[in-house]
Amino acid sequence: MTAVPDAIVEGARRALELHGASGVTLERIAAEAGVSRMTLHRRGVSKEDILGELALRLENEYRDAMWRALVSDGSARDRLRRALELECRVAESNLDVLDALSSGARDEIFHERGGRRLTRPAFVEPLQKLLREGAADGSLAPVEAGETATVLFNLVGHTYRHLRAGHGWSATRARTAVVRLAMDGVSAR
Repeated sequence: MTAVPDAIVEGARRALELHGASGVTLERIAAEAGVSRMTLHRRGVSKEDILGELALRLENEYRDAMWRALVSDGSARDRLRRALELECRVAESNLDVLDALSSGARDEIFHERGGRRLTRPAFVEPLQKLLREGAADGSLAPVEAGETATVLFNLVGHTYRHLRAGHGWSATRARTAVVRLAMDGVSAR
């Protein structure tokens, strides 16, 4: 993949916000980045390169958010709630990016290859850790952490995005409803 300068990545974000996934072209990305389409061509930067860089930044943003939840104070249940809320916040800041990625690109970012087809470790390991710690401290029900983390990540992420984009719910309303439902499913009784 060709290195994509920050100005072009930010231009792509603005173009996605203004024109939506179906309306983003290299010409519009270049215009938002303040460069010519020919500049992108000369640098060998393709739309796929730009979307790939946006996906990489999404993964890094998610990893940073999960780290904040993992090292925060409170029971595993409190930290899991924080992690799921942060997942929603990362999704919120990347709604246009997630919409722009094709299903194949999203599949490559989020899913393991072959086998059980769980969500990639980068996205679920923090949730697995919190589920195990919650079972140990009694604040969460004992569950199979691998599958449950995959379910939680997808339940929260997909449902949050659907409520925001498909139903027009506010970020707070969608986040509160989704996280409450997810936490009810894993809390110790």
